[in-house]
Amino acid sequence: MTDTSHENVPSRARRRFPGISSRAYEHPADRSALVALRRLTGFDTVFKALSGLLPERSLRLLFLSDSVRVSEAQFAHLNDMLRDACYILDLEKVPPMYVKQDPQPNAMCIGMDEPIIVVTTGLVELLDEEEMRAVVGHEVGHALSGHSVYRTILLFLTNLAVKVAWIPLGNVAIMAIVTALREWFRKSELSADRAGLLVGQDIQASMRGLMKIAGGNHLHEMNVDAFLAQADEYEKGGDLRDSVLKILNVLPRTHPFTTVRAAELKKWSETRDFQRIMDGHYPRRDEDKDASVTDSFRESASHYADTVRTSKDPLMKLVGDIAGGAGDLGGKLRDKFTGGAGTAKGGAGTSATDGGGTPGGTEGPEGPEGPEEGPRKA
Repeated sequence: MTDTSHENVPSRARRRFPGISSRAYEHPADRSALVALRRLTGFDTVFKALSGLLPERSLRLLFLSDSVRVSEAQFAHLNDMLRDACYILDLEKVPPMYVKQDPQPNAMCIGMDEPIIVVTTGLVELLDEEEMRAVVGHEVGHALSGHSVYRTILLFLTNLAVKVAWIPLGNVAIMAIVTALREWFRKSELSADRAGLLVGQDIQASMRGLMKIAGGNHLHEMNVDAFLAQADEYEKGGDLRDSVLKILNVLPRTHPFTTVRAAELKKWSETRDFQRIMDGHYPRRDEDKDASVTDSFRESASHYADTVRTSKDPLMKLVGDIAGGAGDLGGKLRDKFTGGAGTAKGGAGTSATDGGGTPGGTEGPEGPEGPEEGPRKA
């Protein structure tokens, strides 16, 4: 029987976050989707009913019978990390964790009723203690956010799409849902990376872990700065053909690309939001019921707008230029139909266009921030 208490948790010199809400570390796109889903009337009832169709019970039996369950007697060091992560993020019930024989480095958190964490032997053998602590925190972050529910649904629908591939319209409909879920899940991975950093509280360990997932256990041959530079080079992307290829490459994946994950996490670790959490200022889960869906969507929309505006990707720059041009055209049409009143009244806004082309246009995309996309499982 799995011990779900926090007694005898390992000693630590890390900050703990009592009552922390997952909203504290969730990516804006991830957060807006989750807030909306949590506020839907009957949402829990619908998914409880759906759980009868999902192979969750079968998965639990499979891991119990063909993997090693982490405990004080088996993989004790992972058991300490798991309990430590749950203590730091104040997750009341410690989820069962299994080690599965698989040379591919991987980890996942699945389950409709209760989350299950699974890590592969390839991952356990690849990472050192602090790197692994960040990964365990990543998976506990998934559990705290409730991602395991949607992950399970995504796995189910992906398998279903394969089975009904012979049905002309059935496969198209399911794959449309799968594609949307994958886009959300890629953002949820960025959220979980942040949770891993809150648990490990060591940005260098998080960077090392992502580098190892990308390039194997050859740290003496790798460099964090050079690795992050790859993400910047990937974002710039060459020309529009490269931009289209990046989109096609990422569509079938559930995880962002590893270099991009590293760049996104490093950028977040340097923000005021991260520092405020570390100082003990963060949203509490007892306030989740009062979270505004409108505010969450507004924040998500603002984030995507900033991504387009500051992106160095050729396609995103084109979108920004078109958007800026459309705004300029709208201003001119407004002035024409109002007899120039808009120009006189809002001269400051108009002069910005007169001096430098489209407003927020070609200058903005040269900023330092990159797109959100990017896979690797951990």
